[in-house]
Amino acid sequence: MTIAVIISTYNNPSWLRKTLWGYVYQTRQADEIIIADDGSTSDTADLIKTFCCSLPLKHVWQEDKGFRKTKILNEAIKIATSDYLIFTDQDCIPRFDFIATHERFAESGKFLSGGYVKLPMLLSQKLDERDIRSRNAFRLSWLRENGCKMTFKYTKLVQNIFFTTLMNHVTPTHATWNGMNSSGWRKDIIEVNGFDERMAYGGEDRELGERLYNAGIRPRQIRYSAIALHLDHQRPYINQRAWDKNNMIRKETRRNNLIKTAFGLKKYTL
Repeated sequence: MTIAVIISTYNNPSWLRKTLWGYVYQTRQADEIIIADDGSTSDTADLIKTFCCSLPLKHVWQEDKGFRKTKILNEAIKIATSDYLIFTDQDCIPRFDFIATHERFAESGKFLSGGYVKLPMLLSQKLDERDIRSRNAFRLSWLRENGCKMTFKYTKLVQNIFFTTLMNHVTPTHATWNGMNSSGWRKDIIEVNGFDERMAYGGEDRELGERLYNAGIRPRQIRYSAIALHLDHQRPYINQRAWDKNNMIRKETRRNNLIKTAFGLKKYTL
């Protein structure tokens, strides 16, 4: 099968650069990487050009009119040509086996819910290409030496098939569609009409997963197998009004077992 990685971004070329290094050093390369750009300045476009010789990049951009991630993700889905789509963000550096792991677990009638490990700001800033290329950035000993306070959450970086298989099954966290590390078949995402473009920040990714579930596409938990390092950042786009609106949309989706949104890839009247 062919695989596309769709990376959402907005005005953070420093973090996007680190994330793209992660895709340069994958054991299984993407067939296409689509940068879904929610209105960044030309700095992001300039950065993308520097990676065009190393990665199969496409850049889809829309005017900055506030947080419109769902709309630009739909635009990325439209231009994707691959069978299978992995969704992630500009601040998530994929471990070297990230794409290979999503490919290994991909299954008809399923979507995948991956995991992440949060880094503190100082290490997020310090981490560079050498750390990613050498794979040091994904080693517990290196993270500890560079100031990370080890908690149980860091065990996601343990690479032992027996441990990861067990933890994927016993973790109390439900498998959901999370924007920083999830994947599914393009045909399934098109069938539910993509993301609901009414939604700003706050559960907008999960709502897609809820409609996939209503369509019979079941989630699979791989949060201990498919791992990304999450770089620290602020979230100035969070507001309660958007959360309230999104929660109402999600309640409607669940209550009425909705499969398609009228506000997605294709606009139509229900």
